Amino acid sequence: MAEDAAAGSPILDLPEPLLLHILSFLADPRSRHRASLACHRLLAAERATRAALALRGDPRSPTFLLLGPGFCFPALERLDLSLVSPWGHPFLSAAAPAADAAQPATTEEEVAQQNAFIAEHLANCFPAVSSLAVYCRDPTTLACLTPQWRGRLRTVKLVRWHQRPPGIDAGADLEPLLRDCPVLRALDLSEFYCWTEDIAPALAAYPAAAAALTELDLGLAGATDGFHAAELGASAGSCPGLRKLVAPCVFNPRYVDFVGDDALLTVAAKCPKLTVLRLREPFEPASTSQGEDAAITVAGLVSFFAALPALEDFALDLRHTVLETAPAMEALARRCPRIKFLTLGGFQGLCKASWLHLDGVAVCGSLQSLCIKGCLDLTDASLAAIGRGCARLAKLAIHGCNLVTSAGIRRLAMALRPTIKEVSILHCRLLDTATCITALSPIRDRIESLEINCIWVEAEQPESVANGTTGGDHEEEDLGDVSYESAAKKCRYMELDDLVSWEMLRSLSLWFPAGEVLSPLISAGLDSCPVLEEISIKVEGDCRTCPRPGPRVFFGLSDLAGFPVLAKMKLDLSEAVGYALTAPAGQMDLSLWERFYLQGIDSLMTLYELDYWPPQDKEVNQRSLTLPAVGLLQHCIGLRKLFVHGTTHAHFLSFFLTMPNLRDMQLREDYYPAPESDMMITEMRAESWLRFEMQLNSQPIED
Repeated sequence: MAEDAAAGSPILDLPEPLLLHILSFLADPRSRHRASLACHRLLAAERATRAALALRGDPRSPTFLLLGPGFCFPALERLDLSLVSPWGHPFLSAAAPAADAAQPATTEEEVAQQNAFIAEHLANCFPAVSSLAVYCRDPTTLACLTPQWRGRLRTVKLVRWHQRPPGIDAGADLEPLLRDCPVLRALDLSEFYCWTEDIAPALAAYPAAAAALTELDLGLAGATDGFHAAELGASAGSCPGLRKLVAPCVFNPRYVDFVGDDALLTVAAKCPKLTVLRLREPFEPASTSQGEDAAITVAGLVSFFAALPALEDFALDLRHTVLETAPAMEALARRCPRIKFLTLGGFQGLCKASWLHLDGVAVCGSLQSLCIKGCLDLTDASLAAIGRGCARLAKLAIHGCNLVTSAGIRRLAMALRPTIKEVSILHCRLLDTATCITALSPIRDRIESLEINCIWVEAEQPESVANGTTGGDHEEEDLGDVSYESAAKKCRYMELDDLVSWEMLRSLSLWFPAGEVLSPLISAGLDSCPVLEEISIKVEGDCRTCPRPGPRVFFGLSDLAGFPVLAKMKLDLSEAVGYALTAPAGQMDLSLWERFYLQGIDSLMTLYELDYWPPQDKEVNQRSLTLPAVGLLQHCIGLRKLFVHGTTHAHFLSFFLTMPNLRDMQLREDYYPAPESDMMITEMRAESWLRFEMQLNSQPIED
């Protein structure tokens, strides 16, 4: 029947090259699946034009291994194997469990033969792979995979949230990759846990492969320590052709071999072609970093920018402070004319805005994205100057700037109305949620992505704001006479206050302190979001210190049912800390807190995909779904994709089989350190998950 219906379709009358060209523009996976089910010709055309694929099944299963030679994607270039099932279990490793639990592979030779067969089968199904992402518990996985695409792999992303295997040599994790991939150009380790001491020896052991790299992301998932000056210099020296470098660094001057001016100049001298450079400082307790200055000076930054004229994307996110940085920002504008993306953390004196002339970061007129974190002397007058000078900004983020008020945000929004698309305002002491939303009213119909923190207690206002004035009085008076803002333009902006609809808002991110509720959000001004598709909710804090909610008081997810096209949600409770086991008298354990946060999620009828991070008890390193959470998620009848970033009890999985539309589910313990085994707490085994997956795949799905 499907063949007969497709035979009359006009698209099949097109020549084959034109049909393939049209299908190459079809990006949505479900739409491609529908097209491939129409007829054999469209099936072959879909496989011939698919460019990216993420496997989430079990590549060791007979269903995959027995696929014939007709199952081939000849043009597929981007293959993601980091999410294969069961998540985190090595499928190509010396310790890999057998696909059939009844007949385990007991010898190393049998495991090696099985690994070689799986790797060869993957290469036959996807012969043109040039970009690969893979979960690597140990070097065996790469040793099996990389020879299959030896002359093609140009981009590789490694993922590992488990602890580094004990007993292996420094750099052994990267050795198969650098040895077998001569055309490798980009290496992404942003989600790969290893030691900082592993990077430099691996790059030094294969100088030709290291010299060919143009992109190197050393984010190192879960890293609590960064690269010291010697390690950063050695890694940069091995890769002189780098155009992109991302790395966590030790900027604390108390530590030996910290990163300062000399280290930054060394990186600039060894990698002069850098266009993207992002350096950040790992989290440090306030007792070791609060109030201290970094060993980075304005003179050092000026010399650093002079050595990197091609810089387009620069991030220096520090936990320590750098004082009086306005001259350095002016040097950045002169020396790096292509700069478009700028992220600064801990920089003070970025823009003084003392007079009408622009200074500091406000002179960087080519910026399209600006993120300012922890600038304690950033004022409303500074924001006004940034709005005048950085007129091309499409993305703006202000985090932890305690002198910024609603008046400054409003003036900045009015100045950037023609270009602004994304706004992020977090942890500013003088801005509560309702005030912030009101200040953004001039650009409600322009914003596509919004991130704010939800604090319903009225934020304190400085005396000058309470009296109707701001700290920049002289500038307010002078700006009234400037010709760039005409009276007609002012009237046009004032009319925007009457807008009540966020007609272009597609993505909303909310931050909540532990114990706070979502319910006042709608009345605060986010009541009309007709095209909102995705919402992210992050909860942080110690639930053990929060008062016990009332008997019928819940977080308020049901209030989100008013968003008509809401399809994706990320609910992150991973930083909400509580009691996983028995709680003391008068306290709530994590099961009751999960009920508090998830109550009402079943009312979100349009919800299609959910990423959920359960709350945790750090003392036992447990992030597990509890029975109330499973029961509430079970009633989300429209949910099709469910990704739990934690684990659960094996016998709870049967609850999810009653969800009528659930098609894709996975447990991902993507946090460090990921547990080596859940059997002691949840009785979850790889075989238990694979059995559940088989049952889920056999469920009838209407569409």
